[in-house]
Amino acid sequence: MTFALTLNVGSALLWGLFATGVLTLLMATGQGLGWSRMSFPFMIGSMVTSHRGRAMALGFTLHLGLGIAFAILYALVFESWKWATWWLGGLLGVFHGLFVLIVFMPMLPDLHPRMASKHHGPTPTRQLEPPGFMALNYGGRTPALTLIAHVAYGILLGTFY
Repeated sequence: MTFALTLNVGSALLWGLFATGVLTLLMATGQGLGWSRMSFPFMIGSMVTSHRGRAMALGFTLHLGLGIAFAILYALVFESWKWATWWLGGLLGVFHGLFVLIVFMPMLPDLHPRMASKHHGPTPTRQLEPPGFMALNYGGRTPALTLIAHVAYGILLGTFY
């Protein structure tokens, strides 16, 4: 038995970039409106530098790269199932968003060199607040905003891939 996928890499890259831009725009808008204090670009960038300004720029670039990498994973799922629809992309976005909130956010303090843990408070080098379960430490609307942004990401990929 052989398993072969014909992946449209150009489409995955193009729509992955666009979908990541929309996800980032939604999250930044929510942060700007005070619905959440979470910034994916800042959290990612501050993992690699302590300089706050550079952290945003580096984090934005890394976040775009990660979004494109996830778009390729979505495209592989679409290809393995031999179809892509807006609702299938949206369902993948729900799974993706829940994984980020329930699995990744609670373990982030163990991976992030500048983030305090829930068991030990801030130190001179670990000053960022840990996100907590479903990133609720960054605001009560953060889980809903994160899910909406990831569902939009998935819908865009499912529709246009």
